[in-house]
Parts: sequence; structure tokens; C-alpha cells
Amino acid sequence: MPQTRNTAVMRWLYIFAAIVAFLVVFGGFVRLTRSGLSIVEWNPISGSMPPIGEQAWQEEFEKYQQTPEYIKVNSGMTLDEYKFIFYMEWIHRNIARLAGLAYAIPVFYFLFKKAIPWKEFGIYFVMGMLFISQAVAGWIMVASGLVDRPSVSHFNLTIHLMLALTLFGLALWTAFGHKFGFPEAGRKAKWSLPARLSMASFVILIIQITYGGFTAGLKAGHVSDTWPLMFGKIVPPGLFNSFINIFESPQTIVFIHRWFAWLGLLAVPYVFWVVKRQNYPADIQKGLAWLIGVVALQITLGVWTVLSYVNIVVALIHQANAIVLLGLAVYFIHRFRALDARGIGK
Repeated sequence: MPQTRNTAVMRWLYIFAAIVAFLVVFGGFVRLTRSGLSIVEWNPISGSMPPIGEQAWQEEFEKYQQTPEYIKVNSGMTLDEYKFIFYMEWIHRNIARLAGLAYAIPVFYFLFKKAIPWKEFGIYFVMGMLFISQAVAGWIMVASGLVDRPSVSHFNLTIHLMLALTLFGLALWTAFGHKFGFPEAGRKAKWSLPARLSMASFVILIIQITYGGFTAGLKAGHVSDTWPLMFGKIVPPGLFNSFINIFESPQTIVFIHRWFAWLGLLAVPYVFWVVKRQNYPADIQKGLAWLIGVVALQITLGVWTVLSYVNIVVALIHQANAIVLLGLAVYFIHRFRALDARGIGK
């Protein structure tokens, strides 16, 4: 873990985290508009330019016409219609290229200026590897939808998502270190009760986001457009007839995603109660009060997404708010651990 704090590095990490967050949300838009399988090749350099000229467009369209998505879903699509989904995916990939530059150029600049000492480069190196890994995972995800079915593997989609969000969280965690201080090397502070509860809430959130990824990959949000009932029942029969259902069945996955969220709505108020009782700083108490509202908003957006039959705008706000929740979870864990290191945690 780094020890050197630098305001410029902190600001860069905030900006980089914001770009990664936007990349994830735009990826959701690409998925919801069924644009993600429109570019059938992965060309990190030459792919930064779209086809130029009618012949180039026709050649690109012909490649897409060989895919299961065109054959089974979009048969009869015109070239102009294809251009729309192509450009959505092309923009998404170029945002990813921008994110790569937003990482690589500043990190080497700060290394050159010694704002990041070489001996503390480890965590920034991990960020770079995470970025490369999520990019590769993104192509593997796309490739899984180009073989025999017009959809990507929900496992590959979730891996791609979680790698990007891990990068987002690590960038924020490091930025918070530059702002609030890093743990002293070799010193292990005892975990206070609020820190432990925040970590438990974080685990709940990670599980919930994972099932959100499964839900998106399987299009399980379209299984039922009623709430709280599914198929006229609170707990439809057959959901848990097999263990594999919790990983493969759209009905079971969306049921878990619907109801697991309520654990978060129970956990966060309890953290707030503990923090208030132990008289933590006022800004933390106020922040947790706001966090309760953000969790309630997320559940409301989830219900609205169901009732709107996965309206694109509502679904994207739901996804964006999940990223906000993740960022806040990282923030509170960092704050509590920083207070633990100073002997203030209880």
C-alpha cells in the first residue's frame, strides 16, 4: 500500500474512476440496445476508426450478417439500422480506449515526476492489469455471442462487469488514501464494529451486483413485469429444485436479485445506529443517513425497472446508482479503517 500522498494523483484517480463508471453505464446502454455484438472483430488499434466509404460499410455489414444475432433476431435489418448499433458499440470501445489513455499517460507522468515513487507503484500496476483484464474479458464476452446463440454468456458478462467495478473501487480506495491517509506500513489496526458492519454490507452489495450481472446477461428482468408477486406468487414453485438454478435459471436468479437487496436496506440503518450511538464524527453520521436514502432509491429503481418491463432509461439509472452505492461503500470502509488506524474506532 502506498504511503506518499499527493493531491494531483488523488484528482487523477477521481477522474479515472469517473471515466470507468461512465464506461460501465454506457456498456449497459450498448447491451440494452442490442448493439454489443455488432462488431465481430477485436482490433484494439485499427478498430478506433469506423468504416469509411460504402464498400467498407457493406463488408462490415456482411460480417455481421453471418452472426447468430442477425440470423435469429435481426434478419432483414437494413444497412442504416446496422450503422446505429455499430456506432453504439464503436463509441463504447473508444471510451474504453480513452480510459486506457487516462490511466497510462498520467501514471507514467507521475512516475517520471516522482509523485508516485517506484517502490509504491504496485497498486497502480494492479490497476493497469485490471484494465487489461476487463478489456480481454469484454472481448471473450462478445465472442461468446458470435458462435451459436444471439446472446453472450451471463458468466462472461458478469466477470467483465466485476473486473471493471473492481478497477473502479481500487481507484477510489487509492484516491481516498491520498485524501485521508494510508495505513502505516507494518501496522495492523483492530477492526471496529462499524468497519466490520460496513464490510459485511459491502459483501451484500457485491453479491447483489453479481446477481444483477446474471440478470442482465440472461435478460431475466423480462421474466416477470409484476412486483412483489412473480407469476402470481411471492415465491413461485420450483425456483430451488436444483442447486444449479441459483446460477443458471433466469427465474431463480431474478428472484434472488429482487429480494436479496432488502438485506442492504436492513444493514445500512444498523450501521448508522451503531455510528450514532458511538458518537462518530458528524460528517460520517450525515453521510450514512444519505446512504440509507441511496439504498432505498436503488430498490425503488429496481422495482420500477421491473414494472416498466426494463425501460432503458430506468434500467440505466438503476445501474448507475449501483455504481454510486459501490463508491459510497468503498468510501465508508476507508473512513472507518482510517479512524481505526488512529485509534478512534470502537
